[in-house]
Amino acid sequence: MTTTTELAARIAALMPRAKQDLTDLVAIPSVADPRQYPPEECRKAAQWVADAFAEAGLRDVHLAETPDGSHAVIGHRPPPPGAPTVLLYCHYDVQPPLDDTAWTTPPFTLTEAQGRWYGRGTADCKGNIVMHLTALRALGEDIPVGLKFVAEGSEEQGTGGLEAYVAQHPEQFLADALLVCDTGNAEVGTGTATITLRGLANLVVTVETLAGEVHSGMFGGPAPDALAALVQMLATLRDPETGATRVNGLDCDGTWDGVGYDEAQFRADAGVLDGVRLTGTGTVADRLWARPAVTVLGVDCPPVVGSAAAVPPTARARVSLRVPPGTDARAALQALTQHLTDAAPWGARVTVETEGTGSPFRAATDGPAYTALGKAVQQVYGKPLAFLGQGGSIPLCNVLATTYPRAEIVLMGVEEPRCLIHAPNESVDPTEIEHMAHVEALFLHEYAAAHGR
Repeated sequence: MTTTTELAARIAALMPRAKQDLTDLVAIPSVADPRQYPPEECRKAAQWVADAFAEAGLRDVHLAETPDGSHAVIGHRPPPPGAPTVLLYCHYDVQPPLDDTAWTTPPFTLTEAQGRWYGRGTADCKGNIVMHLTALRALGEDIPVGLKFVAEGSEEQGTGGLEAYVAQHPEQFLADALLVCDTGNAEVGTGTATITLRGLANLVVTVETLAGEVHSGMFGGPAPDALAALVQMLATLRDPETGATRVNGLDCDGTWDGVGYDEAQFRADAGVLDGVRLTGTGTVADRLWARPAVTVLGVDCPPVVGSAAAVPPTARARVSLRVPPGTDARAALQALTQHLTDAAPWGARVTVETEGTGSPFRAATDGPAYTALGKAVQQVYGKPLAFLGQGGSIPLCNVLATTYPRAEIVLMGVEEPRCLIHAPNESVDPTEIEHMAHVEALFLHEYAAAHGR
């Protein structure tokens, strides 16, 4: 077996190649939305990934079309006799850059600044692709487990292509441990596994009060204002003093017992303005990972510019509820729907359109994969493995948990709060790529050893 020191030296020597890999990948604007970017860009990224992992030693690497039209990159490496199999997951599609003017560097050009590598996808999730590649290259032929590999092509769009494909082809992804590498560490230098994900319940609520617009001078006062009604309804979703989410019928007071999130660090990471208080009660971790969180994503109403002196007859809002483990997403959607309906003032007519739900996820951490990961993290970072929650959702995790109930699911990767994933000026700390590639390589050996290999 290759020693820890030898692996570290190999990975350090591979970092210039890792930077070039990420430079090449970031240059491909693989946004899986044909309304914004040509589909050919995603196909180009998929082929890049396929070629790279074939070169790194995987077999039968190919592009498979999924039910939403995207292409997953799939490959494998057979296990040695008696060895377990590990699935390596990542995704090559990225979020759109949003407001280009908010970027300090070109979003699709990898740029080094202040010791970090900037560009869309440097962390989420092309940095994790490079992490996988670097680990496999460092190991060479010294891979003591079987491998299965999949790179998703539409994760950021949430259109469910890979989830449906897994259900149709479960044999292609069957493994003893599933490394879902689309998360990261609590902070740079702290090896972390994400063990919970919040689910999702989204809806659009429409309020109607009048047959049509009427002059606010002639009718304003007794004529019920639909926008004002909507504002009142939305306001009931938060405690008026603390801003904490409050939905009738839901437990909104859960607590988190894993690694915490320093409040000052959270303020800096989230860009909270000076003098503005955080909403909710309890620790930041409680609010992020153990409690429901409501967000008004958008409102349809007359815009300020061009608005008339008229009473609005209708208004609508898109409302998102993040759902913690232990809460059923469908029950949460029903509770949110009933809450808004009951909160409508003045007999206003309320229509609720369901957008969809996603179940929360909690990983079991008492198996050999987590023991192996803990040993690898201790060797690389010199401190114990930390456990983190995540406020976002990865629907694939629930599909994998249902399809492979005996497999251990590990969420890890190179992303950490300073990466600003999904936001302008996304970046990655290259030391996280280096160290997490080392963790992954060591994990494969530790996991094989746990099975007597």
